Amino acid sequence: MLILPRIRVQNANAISSPITHGFPSITAFLGLQWALERKLLGKFPVVFDSIGVVCHDYEEQTAKGGYTKSFCLTRNPIEKDGSTAAIVEEGRIHLDITLLLGISGGCIPDFTEDERAAFAYEVAETVARMRIAGGSVVPGRHGARGKPQLVLVPLSTDAAEANNEFRLLRRRWLPGFALVSRDDLLARRWESLKKNNPRATKFDALLDLSRLNWRPGPAADANDPQKTVEWLPERKDGWIVPMPVGYGALAQFQAGAVEQARDLRAPFSFVESLYSAGQWISPHRLGSWRDLLWYGRADTETGLYRACNDYVQPTTVELPY
Repeated sequence: MLILPRIRVQNANAISSPITHGFPSITAFLGLQWALERKLLGKFPVVFDSIGVVCHDYEEQTAKGGYTKSFCLTRNPIEKDGSTAAIVEEGRIHLDITLLLGISGGCIPDFTEDERAAFAYEVAETVARMRIAGGSVVPGRHGARGKPQLVLVPLSTDAAEANNEFRLLRRRWLPGFALVSRDDLLARRWESLKKNNPRATKFDALLDLSRLNWRPGPAADANDPQKTVEWLPERKDGWIVPMPVGYGALAQFQAGAVEQARDLRAPFSFVESLYSAGQWISPHRLGSWRDLLWYGRADTETGLYRACNDYVQPTTVELPY
């Protein structure tokens, strides 16, 4: 496991999908993972199989004040004839994040302690020259807290010992919030809506989870029809957000069938965004690496290309430390 702590990103893309904003899409971080693997392939034959994101701070570039907010847009230079250039809607956000990259295969287990430190430094330097969700990486000022670290997490390690090591490491990511998948919440809300409305869809459930709902409270006096009904806000099970998790194919074509495609040697497909529910959760409430990491899954038969996360909500209350 490679830990890149306290990365400062400036002007990342805040519009994660056609209907969501506020944080880059998790697919953007998966793209960073694959691009980083290709850059290191000639020097380090490693495979990055997953990525985790912990956000410590964010500053979305929106106009302050008022109930309705708008993005702070840059003014483009005027045209040659002096006319005003068109404004391209662009949402930007500044981030302070920690990235965790899962590594499988390669020669990492055979590295000495000095070689592991050199590898972590090389990866950090490579990431510093790349774009993260369209944003630029700026130098940090966190000292030892910003030092990259390569942690060996063998699959054969005892589960109890591995969990204890994870408990020690997750303290370093505080304060912050990790993004995890909550497909289970979306499924439960859909089943709940169908009891009152059989025609309810999963998208209705997603909207119901994403907004603040007010429900009528119990009547104080059932015999008084003039009694004012008290409306109460619905209690949510955490910081739940709608999020894009990948793409669904609309139509697929053979390689070279579509003109001006980026790669004429690869099959081409028109897609639309896939949505689900996610949750921002404090790292000290995570039980293992599996809860934190995202990985890509492609199903060519159904045309689903999505990011997956194996977070499971604990049934018992665990002490923070």
